[in-house]
This record gives sequence, C-alpha cells and structure tokens, in this order.
Amino acid sequence: MNSHDRANATTEEQLRAGVVGVGSMGENHARVYGELPGVELAGVADHDDEVARRVAAEYGTEAVDLETLCERCDAVTVAVPTRAHYETVSTCLEAGVDVLVEKPIAETVEQGQRLAEQAREAGRVLQVGHIERFNPAVRTIGDLIDDLDVISVEAERLGPPIDRTATDNVVFDLMVHDVDIVGALLGERPRSVAAMGVENGRYATATIEYGDAVATVTASRVTQKKVRKLTVTARECLVEVDYLEQSVLIHRDSYPEYLADDGQPRYRHESVVERPHVDNGEPLRYELESFLEAVRTGSAPEVTADDGIAALETVQLIDRLATGPSDEPDEGRLRDREVEA
Repeated sequence: MNSHDRANATTEEQLRAGVVGVGSMGENHARVYGELPGVELAGVADHDDEVARRVAAEYGTEAVDLETLCERCDAVTVAVPTRAHYETVSTCLEAGVDVLVEKPIAETVEQGQRLAEQAREAGRVLQVGHIERFNPAVRTIGDLIDDLDVISVEAERLGPPIDRTATDNVVFDLMVHDVDIVGALLGERPRSVAAMGVENGRYATATIEYGDAVATVTASRVTQKKVRKLTVTARECLVEVDYLEQSVLIHRDSYPEYLADDGQPRYRHESVVERPHVDNGEPLRYELESFLEAVRTGSAPEVTADDGIAALETVQLIDRLATGPSDEPDEGRLRDREVEA
C-alpha cells in the first residue's frame, strides 16, 4: 500500500499508534496517544520488560516486542536512546510504519540521511521530535518573523544537574532544540560557527552566522535556575519569548525622555510593550496531533527528516569545536575556533 492509499485508508478510521522506548519521554507519548480522539494506543515496547508492562498497564494497552508492535500499528514514536535510533527507525520503516523519532534524528548525519532516503523510498512519514517547534509561544512568533528585519537571535536553555544518567552532553541534549528553532525562524542554513565549552560538556555556548543575522545559543546543566528563553532583535522591535511561561513580549518604539521632578532633571527610557495572545497548551499534544495529521493525509510533516539532519549537522560541529582536543594543559579552558559550516 503506497502513502496515498494508506492516507485514504486511515483518514476515516481510528489510527493505531504505539511507542518504542517508554522512559520518561516515551511514557508521555503513550499518555497523549491514549488521550487523542480517533487514536488507539495499540501497544508499547521497551528493552526493559518490567518498565514496558508498567506503562502498558497505566495506559490500558499491552507490552509487546518491536516486531509485534509494528504489525499492530499505523504509526509509532521512537523514544529509545540515540545510539539505537537508526536501527529502530529503519526497522519500523521497513515494516511499513510511519515514525516520529525523538531528537536528534540519529547518531550521525550519514545515518540520518539514510533514514530520510529509506522513508522517501517507502513512502512513509518520518518526523523528527523537535518539540519546541510546537510550543505555542514559538508558533506565535513564527507568525510574526516574516515581517521583521532580524539582526540577531539569542537563546538560553539553562538548568541545574538532573537526576539521571545522560550520555549526551548539553549540545546534543539541550542546545539542539534552539539550533533547530533558530534555523526554522530564519529559514537559513548556518554560514559559520564558533563555539566554546567548559565543565566536561555540561556548559556550552555557540555563535552562529546566518546571512545578515547572528545567533548566540547557550546550554547548561550547571546553572542553578531553569531558564528557557529566546530573544529576537530586529530593526523594528525586540521580541522576548519564555518557553516555560509560553509568553511573548514585543518591545517597540523605544525613545529617551527627560523629566523634571521638583526642579531636578530625571531621565528614563520609554517603550511600547505588546503582549500578543498565545494559545497555551501542551506542546507534545500539538506535536503528536501534527504527526498523525501527516500520517492520515500522507503529507509532509512539519518537522521533516531534512530539518532533523540540518540541526544534527550544526550541533555536531558545535560539539567538536566546544570539546575538541587541546594542546594546552588546562582541560577546563574555553576552546574557541571558527570554521565554515
């Protein structure tokens, strides 16, 4: 059955969805699939049988192996560790199942490219789980950005250490979100990248040149406050986005003003602040609704495999620059190089 026939067959029927890998993120996918109208959570799979059975019982489905899950499902989320993305996604695509794979798309750009080609040849949907694309605040500024002459973008994704074992450093685990967002907002690929890092990969910052705009992205697992912010400087205004609060502020028409108070001169700076309406909601729900709409219609997903590959290519370069070998004895020093992206 080709993608067009599959879309016609599933448009009016209940879609059968499953989750491969039900750790903290995968379990949330299972929960949302179980809540969506017109969707049956047909099963979950995990290398840890006990975890799979617990999650299956929690959300009213069955724990099965990957082969059985693919036989039961029209679409699956793959939320296994990154090292297993390529093999797991490839198996699902080969079985004729549409896939949403958590970011990053794969361990390497080459693996991502092979998965993209396999999906194209099979006529299957392959969406990458860059969930911040579906944050209502990000979607709000996405509607505004085309009307702005952007000069710079600054993104901060900071927080304290987390209570889990993470094999990925902050570049792959956190910064990849903002690299994807910046690229999507500007609609461009990077021209050059400079990066530096400290704390054994737990803190990194990068400066990325995009045509006439420049972006600075910072990610941290050592900052004792959770921060998720994006700031866009344009000739017309300054836009501030808070991912956590799902809020947007637009500062316009800033001008100086001198005041006299009891004969004493005072100075202040005035500006007009706009607060556009944001339709707040759970980004994961919006992401899965978007994915399943692509499955039903056979259309391209909002976050394509090529989008995922572009983000991975940039963060791989950032990681090499931030954590590459050094001839200097101080292993904690900042490392800064610049190359063409």
